Amino acid sequence: MHKMSLATSLILLTIAGLLTSCASTDPAAFQAAHQKKILLLGEVHDNPDGHRQRFEDLQKLVRAGWRPAIAMEQFDRENQAQLSLAQAECKDADCIIGKVGGKRWEWPYYRPVIQLALDYQLPLLAANLSRTDAARIMRESYAAVLDAVTIQTYQLDRDLPLALVEGQRAAMETGHCGKMPAEMVPGMVRAQVARDVWMAKVLAEHTSTGVVLLAGNGHVRRDLGVPHWLAIRQLPDTQVHGYVEAVSDGSKQSTPDNSYDVTHIVPPHARPDPCKTITEPQKTSS
Repeated sequence: MHKMSLATSLILLTIAGLLTSCASTDPAAFQAAHQKKILLLGEVHDNPDGHRQRFEDLQKLVRAGWRPAIAMEQFDRENQAQLSLAQAECKDADCIIGKVGGKRWEWPYYRPVIQLALDYQLPLLAANLSRTDAARIMRESYAAVLDAVTIQTYQLDRDLPLALVEGQRAAMETGHCGKMPAEMVPGMVRAQVARDVWMAKVLAEHTSTGVVLLAGNGHVRRDLGVPHWLAIRQLPDTQVHGYVEAVSDGSKQSTPDNSYDVTHIVPPHARPDPCKTITEPQKTSS
């Protein structure tokens, strides 16, 4: 999408050398985060330990004086006006959740962050596309939901980079235990890309005082997610943290080393095997 200059490459290499890339709960991993304009914090949606650690990390930055806007995957973009009004009227997080929160999310995990935004008057930003919009993009095209300027700016009217498409395809197939019908995969990839693009657009519009994105680990990955869609000039001011579950032997889950600048390993959350609930066999294209 963008050509990287030699100077920019050197800046990125310098920053990469300063960042902690291994598993960490070390406060030093966040030492320079408040100097960034864009901070991406991932999550495993149903992992309470990950949510707790991420909140504590963000809370420390805010208490130290940083005042970012907080963009959240959990709020859909069409609800921004309602969200802003609720933040102006409400005294506690439960009030905002009651007015704007949908049924898809486990809101107790997000209540502390929303309360933090209220306590410190940090703007809350609705960063996601709705399921309805994502479904339209799956069935039709980006133009079914996104405006022409956004499509042109992010070059969605051209073929996507092959590495991005294949990476997203692999993530989708793994996430659905290899049982997703093959004909559904392109649409699923298109919807995921559209969400990442919109989140990047929201971040780009709120960098003057700093902005944090709270979203799933897949959305914040440097190699596939939102950072791919940020402008080259914004990358030196960006830091990405993944909150990744340990696997049964205590090691990190298998993700490429360049997925996150900092990887925080959190205990795995006990849950039923999701693959046992997916019964439709993988179909092949004719």
